[in-house]
Amino acid sequence: MVTPAITGFGSALPESAEQTELWHGFFAAHFGGSALARRLFSAVGVQRRHTVVNPVEEDLSGWSTAARMRRFDEQAPPLGHRAVRAALTAAGLDPREVGLLTVASCTGYGTPGLDIKLAGSLGLRPDLRRLFVGHMGCYAALPALGGVVDFVAARGQPAVLLCLELTSLHIQPPTADPQQIVSHALFGDAAVAVVVHPRAAGLAVVDLVAFTDTSGLDHMTWDITDLGFRMGLSPQVPDVLARHLGPVVGDLLGRNGLGLRDVAGWAVHPGGPRILDTVEETLGLPATALRESRNVLAEHGNCSSATLLLVLRQLTGSGMPPGSHVVALAFGPGLTLYAALLEVSG
Repeated sequence: MVTPAITGFGSALPESAEQTELWHGFFAAHFGGSALARRLFSAVGVQRRHTVVNPVEEDLSGWSTAARMRRFDEQAPPLGHRAVRAALTAAGLDPREVGLLTVASCTGYGTPGLDIKLAGSLGLRPDLRRLFVGHMGCYAALPALGGVVDFVAARGQPAVLLCLELTSLHIQPPTADPQQIVSHALFGDAAVAVVVHPRAAGLAVVDLVAFTDTSGLDHMTWDITDLGFRMGLSPQVPDVLARHLGPVVGDLLGRNGLGLRDVAGWAVHPGGPRILDTVEETLGLPATALRESRNVLAEHGNCSSATLLLVLRQLTGSGMPPGSHVVALAFGPGLTLYAALLEVSG
């Protein structure tokens, strides 16, 4: 039986901006000098973020959605091209060997889409299969990876997954809503790609599970408005995750003959410090278990679907021996929890 494996990572990041510079240069005035906003910006665990639009230099908060999508169409293709090209190089793969290109994004749309433009700029073959995964949000990397793995296993051809999010295009008008303030303090931009190969060593994708609690439909939202996309983040999200996390992870590990002690690495989507604290406490993990997730949050912020791939890249770059097991966790609207079991293959 073929077990497809991630064999190459690639990323492309816009210019970085320090969290303190963003606060003093734009958001302090944007939120009317709010003491609450200042505390939230200091408490989210973000030190710097990458952004295609630095609000200190250019304020998009009053732009129409159409104008923001035009900027996405300008900025996304070159970033996606660089990320996919880097992943192909890391995997030692020629672009014309790719059988499927999957692109995940919830921050920009248009037709012909980013997937088609990348197929042309990268020189991918004309009979390439393409799939676009849209508006799933922060957990999209794992269902998208699941679809890619199924294709690779069934067709025996390599595939590429690109997660590209430009959250900076969706700065909203001034507000006193704490949920909006938190989202403006957390999110950054990134493009991250992985190559999945049917016959190469790497990070084998062993299994994947999903769980959705539809009683929490309003806990995490991403609404299309006339002024871009607006995030809603309920403070109840960590509590809902805490109820379901143990059974979901237990099912994933148990059906593969493993327990928590058999997991060598944890790649957890850093939706925010409370999310990471909840995972750590609920599963009884040591303080160092989520080091990579906290590092990514500090250095990049929450980049929606691209963030988990940044964590996986950092985690697997630490040199874990063959046979080591990794659990990846991501959360998003629904309220949805995805978990994947991966194994380092030699």
